[in-house]
Amino acid sequence: MLANGPGSRLVTEALREKKNVDGIVSTGFCGALDPALRVGDIVVSGEPVRSRRAFIQGEILSVDRVAVTAAEKGALRERTGAVAVEMESAAVAAKAREWGVPFRCVKVVSDAAAEDMPLDFNLYRDASGRFSRTRIALAAMLRPFTVMPGLLRLDRNCRDAAGKLGEFFADCEF
Repeated sequence: MLANGPGSRLVTEALREKKNVDGIVSTGFCGALDPALRVGDIVVSGEPVRSRRAFIQGEILSVDRVAVTAAEKGALRERTGAVAVEMESAAVAAKAREWGVPFRCVKVVSDAAAEDMPLDFNLYRDASGRFSRTRIALAAMLRPFTVMPGLLRLDRNCRDAAGKLGEFFADCEF
């Protein structure tokens, strides 16, 4: 298992060399593009998985930036037909193809298609693509009554979604 963070650059660094790899699963959070998806829904693409828990099989779009607004999410959905958007799986899938191993993408929805993010998180990334929690906190303190409630909602969504993802993996077979 490797942890890499957001964006293709960090994935490429984390997966520099192959070591006893029989398959690759990219997992984490995604934003809904399909308005029917709710926070906590599991979305799977790539090779099939088996689980007693409900999940949605569909295309997950991988981009190198956060989809910040509901309008941006809607445009991505219209342009690609994808059900969800995230920031890592394209680079991970490319590495799986290079190594000739099966690839699966298993993501959990952290924000609904109709929701705007409380901040443009793209403004708070460092040169390697990681998010600066300090800069995000400072930005929130500048607008505590408008940004903080949204950040708290997103934090709650992520905590709930992480639990749902763990439950899914507990019952999942590859």
